[in-house]
Amino acid sequence: MRFFVKYVFVFLLVVSCKSNLIIDYDSEFIVYQGRIGVNSDKKASEIYWSGSSIKINFTGTEIKVVLEDENGLNYFNVILDGKPIEVLKLDKGKQTYTLAKALVDKKHTIELTKRNEWTYGKTLFYGFKITGKALKKDAEKLIFIEYYGDSITVGHGNEDTVSGQDRNDGDVTNNYMSYAAITARRLNANYSCIARSGIGVTVSWFNMIMPEMYYRLDPSDTSSKWDFSKKQADIVVVNLFQNDSWIVKQPKHEEYIRRFGEETPSETKIIKAYSNFVGKIRAHYPKASIVCLLGNMDITKVNSPWPNYVVQAVKSLNDTNIFTCFVPYKNTKKHPRVNDHKIIADRLTKLIETQVLKK
Repeated sequence: MRFFVKYVFVFLLVVSCKSNLIIDYDSEFIVYQGRIGVNSDKKASEIYWSGSSIKINFTGTEIKVVLEDENGLNYFNVILDGKPIEVLKLDKGKQTYTLAKALVDKKHTIELTKRNEWTYGKTLFYGFKITGKALKKDAEKLIFIEYYGDSITVGHGNEDTVSGQDRNDGDVTNNYMSYAAITARRLNANYSCIARSGIGVTVSWFNMIMPEMYYRLDPSDTSSKWDFSKKQADIVVVNLFQNDSWIVKQPKHEEYIRRFGEETPSETKIIKAYSNFVGKIRAHYPKASIVCLLGNMDITKVNSPWPNYVVQAVKSLNDTNIFTCFVPYKNTKKHPRVNDHKIIADRLTKLIETQVLKK
């Protein structure tokens, strides 16, 4: 009888321990993707940028995550065993969310990817709670691609096929299905997305341009600087100028006045600003291949001068490891939907496979 009681006690203890396995934010089992900060006081990671992801391999039947959202406005994809299964809308404050339950007790992978952009506030990640066991993380991917872009790269409204309003909320904006993320997955590449809707190289719809944001870890903090030496990009994709192309035609807009005054920016000034920005990227990543991408909104419509501006800027840099990729205008004013993103991804993937990776 004593043996039986002891056996039951040990069994329950094992089950209890198994059901309360906590994997902290700094665990060796966790793989992050993107520029991720650390909040030492709260013992959590800070998630800002679109496409940032948190991934773990495990065996077991249930997994939960502990997150704290600044404003209750962020959305994440829940990806189980490589397949999106849920869109997780976060509540404000610190919460525990069940990601998957009643699983077959075998090897699984869970990944969270941020759908919308950093302007909705930061999210703190404390860790996972697993009914099971954490497994060794996958081997590091051989290619690292970093993107610099605007709303197109964010994936603004790419799933907004019903409202017709071209909304940027996280229920219809899904960076995971942007051309940038699609291309990275096709190439089995690590991925970082530095983007904000409305941003430009010379002027934006707000008082910040990409040369003033690109170097930040926390994009909302002007003093927060990313350490580029942490991980050198193999490929950098720059997809900018769409917003510049609109605002330079609006001399009464406050941001036009702030950046240009009463002087219309010349072609020479526009080309120089682009080449200067690409030059900054080159200084941080001396060995990376850089792809200067445009499309597929009206910046690439017939007779648009902006592709030529990019060509002239690249030519001025005299760098054989910089490429251009222009995707034709999709003939609609709204932001690209998922199918439009796939078209961009087709062009970009082909260029990288046939020109960049074969250098």
